[in-house]
Amino acid sequence: MKHNILEIKLPLVFASFLILTTAAFGQTIAVPVTIGPDADGKPAAAASVAAKPPAGGWAFEVATIKPAKMPSQADMMNGKMHMGMKTDAARVDIGFMSLKDLIGIAYKVKDYQISGPDWMGAMDERFDVLAKMPEGATKDQVPEMLQALLAERFKLTIHHDTKERSVYALVVGKGGSKMKESPPDPPAPAAPDKSDAAPGEPAEAAPAADANPQVKVQRSADGSSGTATMHGPEGNMKMSYSTAGMHMEIEKMTMAKFAEAVSRFVDRPVVDMTELKGNYQVALDISMEDVMNVARKSGVAIPGAAPASGDAPLPSDAVSDPTGSVFKSVQQLGLKLEPRKTLLDLIVVDHAEKTPTEN
Repeated sequence: MKHNILEIKLPLVFASFLILTTAAFGQTIAVPVTIGPDADGKPAAAASVAAKPPAGGWAFEVATIKPAKMPSQADMMNGKMHMGMKTDAARVDIGFMSLKDLIGIAYKVKDYQISGPDWMGAMDERFDVLAKMPEGATKDQVPEMLQALLAERFKLTIHHDTKERSVYALVVGKGGSKMKESPPDPPAPAAPDKSDAAPGEPAEAAPAADANPQVKVQRSADGSSGTATMHGPEGNMKMSYSTAGMHMEIEKMTMAKFAEAVSRFVDRPVVDMTELKGNYQVALDISMEDVMNVARKSGVAIPGAAPASGDAPLPSDAVSDPTGSVFKSVQQLGLKLEPRKTLLDLIVVDHAEKTPTEN
């Protein structure tokens, strides 16, 4: 069945995918998932603790948290969506992130490693955060400072747990990888010559690269097709859509990040077990049915469709059908998704307020 793009407001669905894929361009701080038990072979203890750093730890000097609005069509068309995270020496600027996203940054875990109420990741429960960094702090301290902020403003408490979960292992197929490695990054701009500075004046620092992705959206007159190009600090992504579905091309991506991106489209976490190092050029073709299912799961309202619950299935073809659109795209890259069971380290949310305390 073909979908009327204007009727179902696909631009909003499209925006949700731009937001969901922001992590592919380094906008979130993440580390590889830890799989398996702790050192003594037993699951980690599940004692509830306050989600805050130890006494004397890093904390933002000042921080404001405000509800974020869904980007308007004009903002999307003009590439003015405020989303992702930008960090410089003075402040942290976070746009259109859910509480679940913020927890992921604070505790350096993937989306599927966070267990909590559905509203934490809903599309209509998003926040903008602007925080001032204390003197001497760097982006390395941002997760710790976010932990303190979430504990203070959202009254967040969590505990760690380890459970066996069904996953898809991303592995190399029998015929080998068909992906091309991304070309090396160009040399960094040379530092300014200090000899040009006037006596007693510091040399002017080179401007920092803008960490926010620059997004440009274009669509046909009737809205039945369109493209979006995202220019990020780690590479570019081009996305095109039509009534048939969505096509994505990414210039530079590690296999760990690719596994995380594929997880959005299937019914269980995808864990990178390819042992492929470096960055690769990848492409995915996703059917319109799968696009709609994932958008619905993310809380995007689609006219005429029943609202999704926390237990609603993800794309039907991703559950068990290896001929579905997601599986086919992965196979075309010379990779494969294999069902397995493994232990995952989890962040379990014991308590969180839906509305943060006043700034």
